[in-house]
Amino acid sequence: MTAAIKPPAVLPLVEHFALGLDAPICLTWELTYACNLACAHCLSSSGRRDPRELSTAEAKAVIDELERMQVFYVNIGGGEPTVRSDFWELVDYATAHKVGVKFSTNGVKISSAVAERLAGSDYVDVQISLDGATAEVNDYVRGVGSYDTAIRAMENLAAAGFAGFKISVVCTRQNIGQLDEFKAIADKYRAQLRLTRLRPSGRGADVWDELHLLPGQQRELYDWLVLNGENVLTGDSFFHLAAFGDSLPGLNLCGAGRVVCLIDPVGDVYACPFAIHESFLAGNVRSPGGFQTVWRDSKLFAELRKPQSGGACSSCSAYDSCRGGCMAAKFFTGLPLDGPDPECVKGYGEIALSKVTPGLSPKPSLDHSHKATLANAPVMLTLDRKPPSRDCNEDPVAGLRVEALA
Repeated sequence: MTAAIKPPAVLPLVEHFALGLDAPICLTWELTYACNLACAHCLSSSGRRDPRELSTAEAKAVIDELERMQVFYVNIGGGEPTVRSDFWELVDYATAHKVGVKFSTNGVKISSAVAERLAGSDYVDVQISLDGATAEVNDYVRGVGSYDTAIRAMENLAAAGFAGFKISVVCTRQNIGQLDEFKAIADKYRAQLRLTRLRPSGRGADVWDELHLLPGQQRELYDWLVLNGENVLTGDSFFHLAAFGDSLPGLNLCGAGRVVCLIDPVGDVYACPFAIHESFLAGNVRSPGGFQTVWRDSKLFAELRKPQSGGACSSCSAYDSCRGGCMAAKFFTGLPLDGPDPECVKGYGEIALSKVTPGLSPKPSLDHSHKATLANAPVMLTLDRKPPSRDCNEDPVAGLRVEALA
């Protein structure tokens, strides 16, 4: 009798992602640090333009690389990307070279004419930032008048017939009680709601203690997402909440250096959009070999793609669900990368944070904040409120042929 030959083991798709891919599925590209606002929780500490930012020609060369690598999508941000003089030129160049674009904006440049232009494109998506369902809550962190600017942009997009643009909300303890109101705004303008997690990155580190969710609010958010998740995007922001029970839609793992990364305005490549720090700097697109060499040969990325042990979390019954949480959230609160997430729903993060020496948490490497206080800058005072198809970054496996790095 001939012995049966066992077929080779087939890794689950998520395990392929954990080992790294030949090219990022999507990447975030901050075109400029210049911004007309001074949001209190800005992850890149934006405000002033860096004079070293990539030129138009250099930016186009990066787009050429992304096309050759068959990157699905690029998420353009900043700063406020639309204030860069060649913004539309670069958007048109990317779409002409089969690189889809989604850009995040506070809405300042989304006039009726711009909305008409965007509505006529099949390869450009728009994400309007809104962090309060009312001006009181939004302007608290984003600055006076920013709510009206965002709503005006939404009205222009809706009037132009642009259905399905995104409304991006950073969840804070001040707005978590407004989830239904955010959904109502999205429905009103035929948009899609996208919820993201507050990270202690950039200026967000300074307001983390005041803005991040309380334990009860994390459960409130999880329960709301379970009920509404099919119609709400999260971009894998909340995989640490999977420890409450069932996993939320998405990959449910940290994709830093594995399937995502960040290119900043001066061409530096970081493992994660929320980890702009020299510890997570992998290289620069201006170096020989460009972005492709950084992505494929960086020592940092190679380290991140190794199997992870789980460290102190490996013995937790929820580890397979939350995988230890967010790397950036741990790093900027002074916790070890193999330790618990600071917002661990089992409470281990609070215990770990109690052992961190105050004032010794790592600080962002760069700060492009406005030197002078803006007239409309947010004023951080405690609010008297009750505590409470082109979405590759949301469904990155659609149509994907996986080629794990060796």
